[in-house]
Amino acid sequence: MRQSMVESELEFTMVLTAERRITVPTRLTYRGDDPYAVHITFHTGSPQPVCWTFARELLVEGVHGPCGHGDVRIWPTAVDGAPVVLLALSSPEGEALLEAPADPLATWLERTLDTVPPGTEDGQCGLDDTLAGVLARATGDDRP
Repeated sequence: MRQSMVESELEFTMVLTAERRITVPTRLTYRGDDPYAVHITFHTGSPQPVCWTFARELLVEGVHGPCGHGDVRIWPTAVDGAPVVLLALSSPEGEALLEAPADPLATWLERTLDTVPPGTEDGQCGLDDTLAGVLARATGDDRP
């Protein structure tokens, strides 16, 4: 069986103003049991990390060109000659603009695509429930 979780620790940069930026340790998580989503956890120094979940497809598109609208917008660019991917996140609690290093982000994203190739996500959903049902029938347990 293939690896069902792909994680990576990266340093994103939060853009506060044109002159002021702070480094934000970030964990990227992709789980085969939630194949359409990526989970990003930002460790901002507050007591609780800030967690975002959105479509993997949105991130795949955003690495190559501008996409998204509303709460999540993603686009590639360069900062001081280095390729980055910008994530503009908006919620009722506030807004943030973050820069992700393009190459490590793309490498992590490729690993997610190797784990669950595009177009095969439906085959990943419900595997645990199906397995539990098979095991229950095999043991004679009729509980749902």
